[in-house]
Amino acid sequence: MDSQTTPTEPPMLLEGRFSGRTEFTSLVRQAFAAAAAEGWREIIVCDPSFEDWPLGERVVVQALNDWSRTGRRFTMLAKNYDEVLRRHARFAAWRRTWAHIVECRGSASTPADDMPSALWAPGWVFDRLELTRCAGVAGSEVARRLALRERLNERLLKSSPAFPATTLGL
Repeated sequence: MDSQTTPTEPPMLLEGRFSGRTEFTSLVRQAFAAAAAEGWREIIVCDPSFEDWPLGERVVVQALNDWSRTGRRFTMLAKNYDEVLRRHARFAAWRRTWAHIVECRGSASTPADDMPSALWAPGWVFDRLELTRCAGVAGSEVARRLALRERLNERLLKSSPAFPATTLGL
């Protein structure tokens, strides 16, 4: 067997520190590819605006399509979704298609610097601790996953429904 990764093999996810926009966006792509390949049942993403996440990229939306199945759950929390609508049209379309498994929450009153920029899944997480430098830490350690889940749950409890899948007009 050769050493090349096959399309069905999940990417190796980072265990440790990351820094810089290139590493961060690559990490987001890898996380969604792993979610599809490994069948993660739940994903929670949180960011003040998601403006610098690669959500609108074809490869990310394809990974989310591959991940989307009955019994899956995707929760998204942002201060607001203006940048998602402006920058990530493919993602917004995916969100409409899969509205039955996607819950979007908003927390407009939370200061941007008090909102995590993170991805949580049952077996792996990343937490971007410095937004401007895109620096943070990723890993599968139980303590790291539990601590991030508690922080996200706190924010979710103080949030309200946002970014509707459809908008009704007159």
